[in-house]
Amino acid sequence: MDITPLVPADRQVIESYGDGGFKVSGRRHRGSVLVFPEETLSWPVAAVDAVTLDSLRPVWDGARGVEVLLLGCGAAPALVAPDLRAALRERGVALEAMDSGAACRTYNILLSEERQVAAAVIAVD
Repeated sequence: MDITPLVPADRQVIESYGDGGFKVSGRRHRGSVLVFPEETLSWPVAAVDAVTLDSLRPVWDGARGVEVLLLGCGAAPALVAPDLRAALRERGVALEAMDSGAACRTYNILLSEERQVAAAVIAVD
């Protein structure tokens, strides 16, 4: 039985993670990434303590319309600074932090539901 979520062909689906990167819609990305429904960007963040409002600028800057940002913190979930969470909330973005694997799976589910979602995921080995 195929359990792949039904997602329009032009959307970015996270197919796998690990080995220092991600496979998104058939393309391998080394390192951490920002995944939006329409594109995937390299993200120069290797640890959760390096996540800043400036590093997340592509999420809220422009006309992407992101309402939910899934932060994949690496191999384990981590706490996010309250000021970062508040700054994103002021920009209309709800932040949910979890391990990177859970962020990838949750992103795909919300994408299949046509939600305004993005994932900022830190690469794991």
